[in-house]
Amino acid sequence: MATAINPYLHFKGNAEEAFNFYKSVFGGEFVNLQRYKDAPGTKVPPAEENRLLHVSLPIGKGNVLMASDSAGDMGGWTLNAGNNFSLSVNAESKEEADRVHAGLSAGGKVHMPMGDQFWGSYFGMCADKFGIQWMISFDRTPPK
Repeated sequence: MATAINPYLHFKGNAEEAFNFYKSVFGGEFVNLQRYKDAPGTKVPPAEENRLLHVSLPIGKGNVLMASDSAGDMGGWTLNAGNNFSLSVNAESKEEADRVHAGLSAGGKVHMPMGDQFWGSYFGMCADKFGIQWMISFDRTPPK
């Protein structure tokens, strides 16, 4: 059983501006803020290295608003208004993450197969057959 489903927003270079705005509205502090330049093996043009790879802002009890700046064409997925969000599912096990990813991507499209990521999660992305974007992860060390 998935432990949480949270919205994940995708921006074209202004995620930090947007999240500073959301922080001013909702309050709280960012629990995670990573830039493209900090990701091992990631090559981006110098003008884009300070863009956000990931940001998380807790809102209320158990809700987390997350986002990143788009890294361009993401496996055949071009970012446009209307598809600039995903639903992020946190699974309770690696096996559940695989099952959910396989189920959601059946008849849809895999953007990123499930795999171990440098930030410590087992993670993948897909679109279902209805065009809804999904991000599935299993965090070996649950966030505190």
